[in-house]
Amino acid sequence: MSSPQVLLSKAAALNLLWTSGRRINRFNGHVRVITRSASSAAHQKVCVVGGGPAGFYTAQHLLKACQDVQVDIYERLPVPFGLVRFGVAPDHPEVKNVISTFTQTARHARCCYYGNVNVGTDVSVEELREAYHAVVLSYGAEGNRSMGVPGEDLEGVYPAKDFVGWYNGLPSNRELNPGLDCETAVILGQGNVALDVARILLSPIDELKKTDITQRSLDALAQSQVRRVLIVGRRGPLQIAGTIKELREMVNLPDTKPELVASEFEGLAEALKVIPRPRKRLTELMLKTAVDPPAEKERQRRQAASRSWGLRFLRSPLEVLAGPDGARVAGIRLAVNRLEGTGDGSVAVPTGEVETVDCGLVITSIGYKSLPIDPAVPFDPRKAIVPNSLGRVQQAPGLYCSGWLKTGPIGVIATTMNNSFDTAHSVVEDLTSGCLDVTSAKPGSTGIAPLLDKRGVKPVSFSDWEKINQEERRRGAAQGKPREKLLDVEEMLKTART
Repeated sequence: MSSPQVLLSKAAALNLLWTSGRRINRFNGHVRVITRSASSAAHQKVCVVGGGPAGFYTAQHLLKACQDVQVDIYERLPVPFGLVRFGVAPDHPEVKNVISTFTQTARHARCCYYGNVNVGTDVSVEELREAYHAVVLSYGAEGNRSMGVPGEDLEGVYPAKDFVGWYNGLPSNRELNPGLDCETAVILGQGNVALDVARILLSPIDELKKTDITQRSLDALAQSQVRRVLIVGRRGPLQIAGTIKELREMVNLPDTKPELVASEFEGLAEALKVIPRPRKRLTELMLKTAVDPPAEKERQRRQAASRSWGLRFLRSPLEVLAGPDGARVAGIRLAVNRLEGTGDGSVAVPTGEVETVDCGLVITSIGYKSLPIDPAVPFDPRKAIVPNSLGRVQQAPGLYCSGWLKTGPIGVIATTMNNSFDTAHSVVEDLTSGCLDVTSAKPGSTGIAPLLDKRGVKPVSFSDWEKINQEERRRGAAQGKPREKLLDVEEMLKTART
């Protein structure tokens, strides 16, 4: 049976779209609304706070596992997808293919996306809990971990999260303007984010031009004087957090040569016999790059390279050193460590030896951390997570968390997917087992809409986002790129409402 259709004025239909999440189609200057019969309307109301991977994966599993649930996704920014949009390296477009899955979720008949809603400011978590049977917090990790050393506030020292946000078009980082007028950059941390940053700093501009990196960042990188990047870790080669794909990209990066210290890899050949295969392959690649004489073609490539990168192990930051002006970074003092213990359980212990590296740029890639969103939500400041059991927030029935807010900033997108599915399973289990009272009706978004309207907040729907998406693609096509991201929230809102 086809859905009943009603012809409404534009204003009335748009209000109905917000309050019910129903689909609309423009028709002859009016708006055609596709309605559901009352018997098919979802009874259980769940909202997800955060429109990144954790939020969308949680929503996806809820919609699949429970046929009687309406899922509303609230996102602080007008644009969705979180770290897939703002964290994945621009030269890794294949990782962003997951956006097509998220788009299907957002277009689901029982799912609505409300961007430009800052939970904790525009609406409280308690107000959401009043309106929904269950609330899932999936807003990720927006904070930066501090090194806790003198000089880390100097000009020229940046958290990797902010640097990545700068070249990926995160509105809050668009004015970063990092100084790239130095020869040497030091990156603290040896995970995939650190390798991404090093690769972007050293990649040929002609390669970056083909990506969705922002034009502002591309122009700055084209003028960059950085020719050498050192990627520093406090432990040894067997504890490097990066994966083989990212390391291989560094090894093969055009116009660059590796600077690995052969002595730092002594004794590792014997260790290869007992370590797991992924770690073994990664270590073999480092050993080959650092120790084995290169073949003739590779030798010539390295000789012709104008840039270099290196891994430095067993080093921890002690102090960021200022230049003559006392304001800008000119170097970094590192403690030389030794390892106690073996494998992932090993601990870096200072030897008392210290070394100094001259550099004009320091990027700290030592981890993201979640921040508390609302005083009503329990939060562990030491672990920077919401205390939970299988995603259930402790002492808060009906409140859940998923993603990095649940576990801390670990793993890749696939890890987040499984983590979020587990939380969604807990929600479904509680909805169906009687742990949550679903006998009483909850208003869902119809209870939140008047609050936001009263506070002057105008949500952005997923169809509004698709207008932004279309405009970004149009601008990108004009420059031979996949997209040119809008960097200003007000411009996003203006485009969405055109």
